Amino acid sequence: MADLQQLRRYAIAQSLFTPTTLAAAVRRLGFVQADPIRSPARAQDLILRHRVKGYRAGDLERRYASLNIEEDILYAYGFLTRPVWRLLHPRNTSELPKLHKKVLDVVCRFGRMHPRELEAHFGRERVINAWGGYSKATTRALEGLHHRGLLRIAGRENGIRVYESASSHTNPLPPMERLRKLILVVAGILAPTPQTRLQATVARHKRIVPGLGSMKTVLDDLVHTGELQRERVDGVAYVWPAAKLAADEAPPRVRFLAPFDPLVWDRQRFEHFWRWPYRFEAYTPPARRVRGYYAMPMLWRDGIIGWANASVVAARLKLEIGFVGKRPAERAFRSELEREIAALEDFLNLKHVQQARD
Repeated sequence: MADLQQLRRYAIAQSLFTPTTLAAAVRRLGFVQADPIRSPARAQDLILRHRVKGYRAGDLERRYASLNIEEDILYAYGFLTRPVWRLLHPRNTSELPKLHKKVLDVVCRFGRMHPRELEAHFGRERVINAWGGYSKATTRALEGLHHRGLLRIAGRENGIRVYESASSHTNPLPPMERLRKLILVVAGILAPTPQTRLQATVARHKRIVPGLGSMKTVLDDLVHTGELQRERVDGVAYVWPAAKLAADEAPPRVRFLAPFDPLVWDRQRFEHFWRWPYRFEAYTPPARRVRGYYAMPMLWRDGIIGWANASVVAARLKLEIGFVGKRPAERAFRSELEREIAALEDFLNLKHVQQARD
């Protein structure tokens, strides 16, 4: 029978694996969540820096074309390996709107297309977007075609997505097999994950991928065949890909984790594992923030004991650290904290740090 400490150690060991090459790390993860906020770097870079040797901020975007990966939505928007991406398509096979058909035709005829280049063909008509603001109708069409898998992201120019025609999704897996593999992919990335969270995360694909079968039936079958393990800890049913739970102690390392790192992504699991509520507060009014604009959970051994807010001011790293309880008094913690700060500076190509008192 598993206990909470075993689950925590397994989560850390399977997610924070020994750093490797960028291509190998992306393949092992299967998915890297993206976010445009830089504080002090984008989420995808903060996630990869712990898993890639010598990683520097922006490496993923610089090497995107050579990595055989795609941008799309799995349980959030991010970067996926091609095998995972193919599981998501085809999706939403309803008739294309007229503008979408025209935009698709232009991109197929002319190749790589920046959104502003479409203005020469379609003008600058604007529409209200999902957030109540305005965006160009052609940009919305590009996004819709990308969501359907008819276009792919070829790269970025100053952070703006550049589109091109995607390869056709021929001979997709039967719906039940697609659902089976999707469950295994998400369960592997977030392992061990509460079963309710896994079901809710994968269920969103059932609304847009035609014909996917019963979530509970497939999940129960994966447990029955031994591809997934399921155990109840403190009344919570956890599932993970069949594997022996890590029994060794977590390494004595300090790590500042991105708010969207797979180790901390599930806030329900976070609170169960580490006994305090972590919230992403970038969109919380400043007066109501508890831990800061972009507080990064701070891992020490197998505990998340606090957080760090980091920003770059005048080419220097400014760091504010907070603790849920008492700051560890061990000399090992102090030296590991300094090592993590130095690693963050290297990642950002900085040389000096200003650390606020905690």
